[in-house]
Amino acid sequence: MRVFVTGATGWIGSAAVDELLAAGHDVFGLARSNASAATLQAKGATPLPGGLDDLDVLRAGASAADAVVHLANKHDWGNPAESDRAERAAVQAMAEALVDTRKPFVVANGLSGIVEGRAALETDSSPDAGPGASRGGSENLALDYVSRGVNSVIVRFAPSVHGAGDRGFVAFLAKAARDRGVSGYIGDGAVEWSAVHRSDAARLIRLGVEQAPAGTRMHAVAEESVTTRSIAQALGEALGLPVTSIAPEDAGEHFGFVGGFFATPMAASSARTRALLDWKPTGPTLVEDILTGAYGH
Repeated sequence: MRVFVTGATGWIGSAAVDELLAAGHDVFGLARSNASAATLQAKGATPLPGGLDDLDVLRAGASAADAVVHLANKHDWGNPAESDRAERAAVQAMAEALVDTRKPFVVANGLSGIVEGRAALETDSSPDAGPGASRGGSENLALDYVSRGVNSVIVRFAPSVHGAGDRGFVAFLAKAARDRGVSGYIGDGAVEWSAVHRSDAARLIRLGVEQAPAGTRMHAVAEESVTTRSIAQALGEALGLPVTSIAPEDAGEHFGFVGGFFATPMAASSARTRALLDWKPTGPTLVEDILTGAYGH
């Protein structure tokens, strides 16, 4: 298939492009800069110049593709409303271009806020709907297009998509530990996160493109539950720093913006995803990655 990928040079997107190319697909990716374009060309993928706000480019990319994988997001932590606006507009533009084509449209989402008090399941619908919602309600928006002939598939990523070179949440936690001289967890550290290795996430994206039925919610989750205390302890051991509890009221000051996420339960099951697509995660665990130096020494 000819697959259009947004976020094609990002942390998850670059691995997804490699996985799709290795499987024999023809990949073209959105490229915001000459450097991104060169990176894609070096891999054997074709760059499509533009960014998330270039809606005509997104429409053209979707129209020219046999499948679309949408992984890009502005991640503007200082202005989340702008990130949400751009996300919704981008998903809508590409979905409109795919109406009545039955082409796969794989759209990324996170696991924050799906449910409370238990691990999230693939059968749990997202409570975020409408333009004012988190990520612009893009998950529900994409799924609305199933009835209009778009094979929309949601991939919900664990809060830690880990590996050497990760620039996500755990990298921010490691930076906070270095800056503060202690590796911290919030309260009793019992909050649970799910986790997945980047290579396993990339393989799931490919399987979603190739096999997932329209309307599927996939969970990119290898470990259902990793406590925040165990994450902090692994970082402390890897960085040679003491480990301590941080009072909830001090979390923002200690961790920065990532403190809010570190306090949020994001455990999830991937049992249905594994059964549906025969997906078997094989990468190292989050703690293994931390202890072997993925986040520095």
